[in-house]
Amino acid sequence: MKRSKRSRACDFTLQMRQKIHERDGNICIFCAAGRWDVAQDIGIHVKELAHIIPRSQGGLGTDKNAVVACKNHHQLMDDGNKGCRAEMLEYAKEYLKEIYPDWDEKQLVYNKWDF
Repeated sequence: MKRSKRSRACDFTLQMRQKIHERDGNICIFCAAGRWDVAQDIGIHVKELAHIIPRSQGGLGTDKNAVVACKNHHQLMDDGNKGCRAEMLEYAKEYLKEIYPDWDEKQLVYNKWDF
C-alpha cells in the first residue's frame, strides 16, 4: 500500500533518527535538565523521539521537530493532564532555538505545496 506524501513527510527516516540521537548525545534533554521528576524505572533507559509539532497536526519528520526523551518524560510531555506539557514544550523549543538560530515553528508543519 502506497503511503501519502504527508505521511512520508511526517515520518522520521532512520538517518534522521540517528542524526537527532547523535545531536542530543542519546540523552533525554529533560533528564539532563533535571526539572521534571519521573519514576526511576526502566522507562528512563528507553530513549524515544518526542515531537514538538505532533504528526497528527502535520509535524514534519525533521531534526528541528524532535528531541530525545526517555519514555517516562515523553509520556509526561504528551499527557496534558499532568500540567507539564506547556512547560516541557517551551523548554524543548528553547533547546532547539539554541541549536538552530533560524528555528521557526511555522516551518515544521506539512504544507502540500512544499512537497
